[in-house]
This record gives sequence, C-alpha cells and structure tokens, in this order.
Amino acid sequence: MKHASSRELYAYWDRCRRGRRAPERADIEPGEIRRVLGDTFILSLDSKAGHPFRLAGTRVCALFGREIKGEAFIDLWAEDERNDLRDVIATVADDVTGFVAGIPAVNDDGGGVALELLLLPLAQNKRTDARVLGALAALDIPYWLGVRPISALRLGSLRHIGAEGAPELVPGVENVRLRKGLVVFEGGRTD
Repeated sequence: MKHASSRELYAYWDRCRRGRRAPERADIEPGEIRRVLGDTFILSLDSKAGHPFRLAGTRVCALFGREIKGEAFIDLWAEDERNDLRDVIATVADDVTGFVAGIPAVNDDGGGVALELLLLPLAQNKRTDARVLGALAALDIPYWLGVRPISALRLGSLRHIGAEGAPELVPGVENVRLRKGLVVFEGGRTD
C-alpha cells in the first residue's frame, strides 16, 4: 500500500478484527481513525443498487465534486470496468478478503491523477456480505483536485490482501476476470 491513509486504515481494521476474519461494523470507532476519515467510506453490499455509499469522507466527495452518500459506487467507474468491480466486491464479501488497487483517473479536461483504492470486508451482525470499509485517496494532489471533478475511474493494478495481511499480486485485469474468488484468464489457443 502506497498511501498513508490506506496503511493506517488497514492497520486499524486489522487490530479491530482481533483474530476474526473481519471486524464488526460496531467495532469501528470513527474517532480512532480521524486522520484518515476524509479518505474513508463504507459501502452497502447491494449489487442491484450498485453498492451505494453508506458514508463517504470529505476528501472522497471532493474527488467527484459533490456529496456521494447514497450514490452507487459502481456508477463512478467507466462502463467497461463495472463488471470487474462487481466481481472484486463479491470476492471481498464471499472470501472475506481485502484488495488494494491503483486507480488512474481523469477529469473532463483530461487532467490525470493517480488514486489508491482499499476495500476491506466489514461484518454486520456476523454476516460479511453486508458492508465494505474502504479508502480512496490521491497519491499526488494536482492543483485542480477538488475544483474539477473526476469523471470516471478505471482499474489499474489490483492486489489481493491475503489472510495474513501480506499483499499478494493478482495479474492485471486486462485479460482477467474475478469470479467468486477464482481468477479466470481470457485466452485460448491461437494456432
């Protein structure tokens, strides 16, 4: 993880789970992560609604130039990326595992910014298919950030955070689909 917010949120999440696969939503105390709250969000795991934001920090909202609470997380992504994101979120919930991703993003004027996305499972009444805790933060802050909203997100690098917390590399998503914790490589014989 490159961004300090991702590292701090992951360390806090890991402490809160106390040996469990994921901490309970009630275990998360916002005052304990006040330095990273602006980069933090919680998603509702509702695939039909596009995994809406239950809450979103001020810096996350500033990336898009508006309050995004209640909006579908999936709708922030480029059309051709949305199925991959649905698969990643399903894997977070089904396998109770985390992901960290590099996100290249642009505004409507073509200005680019590199973001880091962290997705972690969050239990709700012992169910891990109800919430996702995450962070979305700019690695470098361009002069226009917060003034010119990001138009659509794209997946860059994607790394699985295994049960022991060590990032495990997952191949680039160009020719890969994630299905219920399995990696499916597109391809076949060409001869």
